[in-house]
Amino acid sequence: MSRIISENENPITLTLGQVHEKIREIVDKVIRPNADRIDRSKEFPSENIAVLAKEGFNSILLPEKLEGLGLNYSAFAIVVQEIAKACPSTALIYTMHVEAARTIYSHGNEDQWERWLKPIRSGKFGTTSTSEGATGGHYWYNISEAVRTDDGYIINAQKSFTTSSGFADFYVFQTKTPNAKSPDDITYFIVDGHQEGIEAGEWAALGVRGNHSSSLTLRNVFVDKKDRLGEEGEGKEIVQNGIAYLIGLGATWTGTAIGILDETLAYAKRKVHQDVNKALSDYQVIRSQLAKAKILTDSLQAWQKDLASQLDEWLESGEKYAPEELKNSLLEFKVLASDAANEIAQIGLDISGGFGYREGTLERLYRDARAGSAMGPSNHIAREMIGKNLLD
Repeated sequence: MSRIISENENPITLTLGQVHEKIREIVDKVIRPNADRIDRSKEFPSENIAVLAKEGFNSILLPEKLEGLGLNYSAFAIVVQEIAKACPSTALIYTMHVEAARTIYSHGNEDQWERWLKPIRSGKFGTTSTSEGATGGHYWYNISEAVRTDDGYIINAQKSFTTSSGFADFYVFQTKTPNAKSPDDITYFIVDGHQEGIEAGEWAALGVRGNHSSSLTLRNVFVDKKDRLGEEGEGKEIVQNGIAYLIGLGATWTGTAIGILDETLAYAKRKVHQDVNKALSDYQVIRSQLAKAKILTDSLQAWQKDLASQLDEWLESGEKYAPEELKNSLLEFKVLASDAANEIAQIGLDISGGFGYREGTLERLYRDARAGSAMGPSNHIAREMIGKNLLD
């Protein structure tokens, strides 16, 4: 059994199997029982995030010196996938939190690590805030521009979609550099989520109702210069290197697809047409559809495992930038996983009929799956990126 790679001097010798076992226990005891309530009430899954923090999973990629688990992307992908089987909202929140922490660890300094990353182990969590309504899915371009002061910056900005908006303790925030020469001349900041002047919009969505990806408005919010990530203008570099979260997005929709298939299988086995004394699973056409879904989920899991291993190799190499081929593959994986989740959701609804259509787990996961195609980078934009890379 593979052991998890760690950059700690005294590695935590957890196997991937042990990670799998632990996260399944958390999902079964806490996350799955909360999932329907979170969806119906549009409730932020605070209890889910708290238990993940308690067990150390919110610090999964951070080293032991920052009270993290010091684990790798293979472990991270497993955790996301298992959460998403039950609650895609929580999986997305978790993915963006881990990405925010990774960004601070990769591009921040030791003072920022101590102030923002160590408290994660005791329950603090963050997210990223990048896209703006004015530029839509082109999240690497901003209209908002930070204003330099003697001891820091003033930010006025209107972000369009920010996961955990209004609930995060900190935001890894992207805006144009003061006196920027172009829209992609950007700088990153760590913004305290509890400051005055920060206002979250309402989140009323078709699916993933618990992740609160609403607008986020900053009005005259001050950020001390010690909370700037890197130098001014280095934001473009952070964007180019911020591809690891795509394994989390792909794992989210892979897990969602598996969750839908599990629910559909259970229904097909128990539903009996009493007039002919046949279960749904006795029909060849039903078995064919289930086989199609199984082939898709198995393919996604195999690709996810391979991509996570490649990310682990990059992490261990110490190289600053991930290989271009790996970046492209991660984009492809996100597209395929979200497309497959939607296809399997339709299979689930076709097989379950009216049962799946009424309010319940299948109906909820069907709605959740729809978010995957639109969530940044949207599949249309991702395909354009992939096509450009394909043609050099």
